[in-house]
Amino acid sequence: MIKKYIYLLFILLFFSCGEDENDGEKYKGPREIVMIDKGIYKVSYNEIYEQPNWIEYTVSNRPKNVDRGNKDFYLESGVHTSNDADYYKNEWDKGHLAPAATFSDSEENLNKTFSFINCAMQIDNLNRGEWAQLEQQVRDWSVNGNISVKIDLVFDANHEIRNSGVHIPTGFWKNLTFSNGDQTCYYFPNSSTNKNWDKYQANCN
Repeated sequence: MIKKYIYLLFILLFFSCGEDENDGEKYKGPREIVMIDKGIYKVSYNEIYEQPNWIEYTVSNRPKNVDRGNKDFYLESGVHTSNDADYYKNEWDKGHLAPAATFSDSEENLNKTFSFINCAMQIDNLNRGEWAQLEQQVRDWSVNGNISVKIDLVFDANHEIRNSGVHIPTGFWKNLTFSNGDQTCYYFPNSSTNKNWDKYQANCN
């Protein structure tokens, strides 16, 4: 009888080892689409590329109550993302997609923007330049009503894959939908900018 119980216990352990403890499914490797809702933004994450597929959030003229200080990005439990090593001593910034400044109304919301699921490999000149300028412009526009934002990351067939395994986006679509239903779209190649942000406006598709 004891041997029978030991055998049954062994069988249970064998089958449970191949399952994901979160959903009971067997682990099948990195996923192309992982949907995550952080409350202030929603993201479709690609664990194979270690980059988001797209992200959505709303800009609503929130007050600035807290500062980002020396915060850095943190890993998200249960999601395989890029990490600090991917950005070490190179030209790529940890580019916020849902901006920290847009959600600085509370410490909780600000912290949510520092997850690696909200982080893209973005060339430093773009991240700190015209991309940031457009983020500020959207905040200014939101005084007149909420603005829905969707950012799609583009990966051309020949996009760069670094030795660490992370994939480099070819570019970024930013689609703005205003409270009256009007839309404005921009496409930024993931390269150093050489013109003002409004010159990157493109036909929405």
